[in-house]
Amino acid sequence: MARLGAALCVVPPEPRLNPETGEARKDREGNPVWVVGVAVRQLEKRRADVLEIAVSGEPPGLTEGARVVVVDLVATVWEIDGRHGVSYRASAVRTQGAAPVSAGRGKAASGGDA
Repeated sequence: MARLGAALCVVPPEPRLNPETGEARKDREGNPVWVVGVAVRQLEKRRADVLEIAVSGEPPGLTEGARVVVVDLVATVWEIDGRHGVSYRASAVRTQGAAPVSAGRGKAASGGDA
């Protein structure tokens, strides 16, 4: 995230659903996985991207247009049945200036089914 400019929430948090069953996905600890759309810009470039970032637990207080801080962002390259892409996961996405959330609600566990 240090090489990226401002980060803005462009899609408020929503539960990540299993496309086959419609049920909410869970991480390894059984917490629901949420997805936040975050627009980021590479420093000194005009290019902007929207990252769909998965987090464990519902991030509190995120609204469209809010500046956000992404904590411990991890990008994972994947390929399944000829399709490929990059999945993004973070331990937290919170509004800029917000205090870290204590263990439990909103705090992500490592790994999981994102």
